[in-house]
Amino acid sequence: MIRFLMGVIVGILICLLFTYFGGGATVKKIGEGLADTGQKMEAVEELMKKETDDTLKGIKKKILKEEKPSSKGTQ
Repeated sequence: MIRFLMGVIVGILICLLFTYFGGGATVKKIGEGLADTGQKMEAVEELMKKETDDTLKGIKKKILKEEKPSSKGTQ
């Protein structure tokens, strides 16, 4: 129980010291960096989706082309 209370007190002190010594500016810088990273990740995600769709369309076309001649030959 004493360890728990000491942990809570130390946690509160760390939060207060972080805020007092410019934690807001640090969080702001980290937030800006994360926003830029998020935008880059969205661009990569869109590119991957587009490439995947194009690849799947190409595979479907090849499969359908292979099936058509074989079905005509059996008739």
